[in-house]
Amino acid sequence: MMRSVNRVLFCRSSSFVLLVPSLARSQLRFSFSAAGSPALPNRTIHRMAAGASHSSSSSLSGGDDGAVPRTSGNDAATHSSAAASAIDFLTLCTRLKMTKRAGWVKRNVKDAESIADHMYRMGLMALISSDIPSVDRDKCIKMAIVHDIAEAIVGDITPSDGIAKEEKSRREREALEHMCQLLGGGPRAKEIAELWAEYEENSSPEAKVVKDFDKVEMILQALEYENEQGKDLEEFFQSTAGKFQTEIGKAWALEIASRRRSKH
Repeated sequence: MMRSVNRVLFCRSSSFVLLVPSLARSQLRFSFSAAGSPALPNRTIHRMAAGASHSSSSSLSGGDDGAVPRTSGNDAATHSSAAASAIDFLTLCTRLKMTKRAGWVKRNVKDAESIADHMYRMGLMALISSDIPSVDRDKCIKMAIVHDIAEAIVGDITPSDGIAKEEKSRREREALEHMCQLLGGGPRAKEIAELWAEYEENSSPEAKVVKDFDKVEMILQALEYENEQGKDLEEFFQSTAGKFQTEIGKAWALEIASRRRSKH
C-alpha cells in the first residue's frame, strides 16, 4: 500500500511561509499574488486520484461511519494510511491559525485575530446559544468550524480586494474540493463539503444562524479592538446593519451595539 511521505514543503512568499504536506505521487503547487496571498492550487496539480486520495478513500470503512478503517489484509498499514490522510489535512489547516483576518490587517489593527480565532469563537457561540425550534445546535457548531476552512488555501478574500463574489466562490469551492480529496474522501470529507455548501448557499435554518454568528463575531471583535486600541471601526458595524436573519443574531447584535454606545 502506498504510504504518505512525512515531510512538509515550504512555499515562501514575501509575507509568509505556507506549510503543505508532501504526499507520495502527488505534487501540490501554489501560485501567489503580488500581495502575497495564496491562490488556488494550479489546475495541473496531480490531485489525489493517483495516490493519497485513492488509497485513503478506499481504506476508510465502507462510507458508513468513517470512524474505524476497514481491515483489508494488513490492519496496521490500513490504519497508517488513514492516519496519514488525517495528519496531511490537519497540517494544511495550520494555515488557518497562521493567517490574520485581512479586514483587521488593512485597518492596521495590532495582533489581529487569525481565521481560526474567528471560527473558534463562532463555534463557542453555537455551543452556548439557547435552543431554537427546528435548529440543530450540534450542526451549527460543526458549520461554524468549517465555514471558512477553504481560506486555508485561498486566504481571506475581502470586498476591497476587487474579486467578484462569483469568482471568490469558485476559488473557495475548488479549494474545498482539494482539501476533501486530501482528507481521503469518505463520509467525513463529504460532511465537511455539505456543511460548507449549506452555509455558502444560506439554505437551511442552521446556515442562517451561523451566518448571523459570523457577523456577530465580527462586530464583537471590532468593539474589542476599539476599546483596546482606540480604533474607529464604524464601517464594520455599518456593514452588518439590518442584515441579521435570526432573533438570536439580532438580540446579540443589539447587546453589542448597546455596549458600544455606553463607551462613546
